[in-house]
Amino acid sequence: VQLQASGGGLVQAGGSLRVSCTASGRTFDRSTMGWFRQAPGKEREFVAADGRGRYYADSVKGRFTISRDNAKNTLYLQMNNLKLEDTAVYYCTADDRAFHTRHQYTQVSRYYYWGQGTQVTVSS
Repeated sequence: VQLQASGGGLVQAGGSLRVSCTASGRTFDRSTMGWFRQAPGKEREFVAADGRGRYYADSVKGRFTISRDNAKNTLYLQMNNLKLEDTAVYYCTADDRAFHTRHQYTQVSRYYYWGQGTQVTVSS
């Protein structure tokens, strides 16, 4: 089972980027899936998740949109109005359990499957 993230790159502040995460080895259409990010010297932090609902970190709400295409076994994160502080390695993740609270969706330890990450760099 593998989660392969792609689509990262260099973008100017205010620009847009879409990162993708394609799963292989099994389907995740009934799983909780999400995106986390990690900037240099910082802990991995929650960005967005899709499960019983869609959840976003306050820092990205209104700018980022999580979605999935089950036919392609792919998870997306559309990022608009990017800011310098969005620079990080973005990781996709999945878990087969259903989460019941927003807090659970934000916890790194709740997720079993992780992709290798894709670098997003926002420049001024």
